[in-house]
Amino acid sequence: MKRNLRWAAVGAVAALALTACGSNPNEPEDSADGGDSGDGGGQEETVENPETLILGLVPSQEVDTLVEDADALGALISEEVGIPVETFVSESYAALVTAMGTGQAHIGMFGPIALVQAADQGGAEIILQSVRYGSPTYHTQWFTNDPGTYCLDDVVEVTNDDGSVYTFCNGTDSAESGPAGEDALALIEQDTPISMVDAASASGYYYPATQLQRVADLDPLALNTQFAGGHPNSILNVASGDYPVGVSFDDARDNLVEENPQIGEEVTVFAYSGEIPNDGVAVAGDLSDELTQQISDAMIAVMETEEGAAQFDAVYSIEGLVPADLDALEEAREVEANFAGL
Repeated sequence: MKRNLRWAAVGAVAALALTACGSNPNEPEDSADGGDSGDGGGQEETVENPETLILGLVPSQEVDTLVEDADALGALISEEVGIPVETFVSESYAALVTAMGTGQAHIGMFGPIALVQAADQGGAEIILQSVRYGSPTYHTQWFTNDPGTYCLDDVVEVTNDDGSVYTFCNGTDSAESGPAGEDALALIEQDTPISMVDAASASGYYYPATQLQRVADLDPLALNTQFAGGHPNSILNVASGDYPVGVSFDDARDNLVEENPQIGEEVTVFAYSGEIPNDGVAVAGDLSDELTQQISDAMIAVMETEEGAAQFDAVYSIEGLVPADLDALEEAREVEANFAGL
């Protein structure tokens, strides 16, 4: 039986937008001060750390609920690191990447594509990766309201632990990892309307668009896509009949089943992408090495408490945190490079 997944990867429908204003490293209020003095005297570089840390997230659920959960998580991290931690929910992955590069956020929780963008574009340092079901990877799920077209075999009903019925086909009911059901993706045409998540989402755009290029020889930059602004929203687009197919992380239907117990039957999962590195945590590159390590240690310590584990689960369904696998993130960097300039 297929495991009941509750991945929280990330989309964007927040009410709080960021103003991308740059900072002047020569002004005293900046968090980073003391680049190379150039006097040749061997004076050590000094870094003035912020008095308050700002933790930024992107929506994975209803925004008001995420804000409440994020505040509770920030309070626990603050207690552990010994510095006040404020939280905010950005309007998109791109907005949070910008915030990391302009001093508006010191800690960011990102999907894998945005994680490497934060490092490459904003000078952030990647420190941690999430673990779910014992794995540091996940995959995109493709779903449809038209199983007659995209299911090449019988639809399978799977009842999870809480009694909700979810539908699958093309072997996705039993596949623990991707890819799966790729033959059905060849039925998607260049002009097929597709509900995707966000222009900077790994599982909600970059990986499935790249998969269509490989499997169906489609131009990933000319797909007939609508960005839903969030993984649950993408499912709702298909459930409502607005789009015949859509994508999200596996299984984002979990985030909707409480309000709509039939959602697992209204949309049928018919394919998976290949495996994607899990989301993770990055810190601003101008923090001191000492504070960077303190933040990493604090988040892991919070994760190891009962209350902290509950808050990480509430925010992004995170079950564990491990040091980031930078080699694994190279594949995400290569996928992202295919979409340079978007």
